[in-house]
Amino acid sequence: MKYKTKVLVDRFAGTLSKWPGVECITLNEAALPDPLDPYFALILDVFCSASIPNAEERCRLYGDDVAAFESSGRNEKDRFLIGDIPVRLEFKFTGKIEELVDIADTKQDSLWLIKDSGTYGFYRLVNGEIIFSRNNWLQGIRKRLENPGDQFWIEMRGAVQSKMEHFLSDLGAASFQHDEFHYLIASAGFIKAACLTLFCVNRHFEPSHRAYYKQVRELPLLPESFIAELETFLGVEPGMDMDRRFTLAKLIAKNIVAL
Repeated sequence: MKYKTKVLVDRFAGTLSKWPGVECITLNEAALPDPLDPYFALILDVFCSASIPNAEERCRLYGDDVAAFESSGRNEKDRFLIGDIPVRLEFKFTGKIEELVDIADTKQDSLWLIKDSGTYGFYRLVNGEIIFSRNNWLQGIRKRLENPGDQFWIEMRGAVQSKMEHFLSDLGAASFQHDEFHYLIASAGFIKAACLTLFCVNRHFEPSHRAYYKQVRELPLLPESFIAELETFLGVEPGMDMDRRFTLAKLIAKNIVAL
């Protein structure tokens, strides 16, 4: 962590930890690059078990150098700038987190409730760097998420694999119609769903979009030719027209489904 980032992390940890309802604070991996990186953002997940100050009071407590402050209507996210550094604080209530983990862990007959939201929330719970903890609540949550079980991954895979096949169909229709706009949208949806399916196959929670490319390539179980096919699909070679990219997408999907 860069020094400039650490100063801000310590500052907000010191402020937020004074609120009685705050149980734990984690730092998102988006804060790991240099602050000059265009992807950099100081994102903190703040886990609360009780009410927190209102938006106006929170803004005041953050400091006099806060600029461009905005808060979501339900007090779930605060966004602002400190100098040229974007800061985002996301407030998550422990009761709601426990409900979601219960579904993944012990109430898997209710998995349909979280299929559409995916596993990114679990990824953040497991991978965020703990910068403040009042107790062992988050450690307990992480322990429960170590191995959600076969049914969880089978059903999550089924949901995202179905999306992959849906986008593949859209890709074919757009190719046939030479609809460049719909083709672009379907291409993005297809490759995202393909990666999501592979994360489920490997029992790996979904990372942020920025991390998809790197992490999917590092998964232990992939179709033999997937990386080469991925590079070709993402490439901009002049000969890779709509029809050829659709043909490649069908091959990618077929190989993933066979895993």
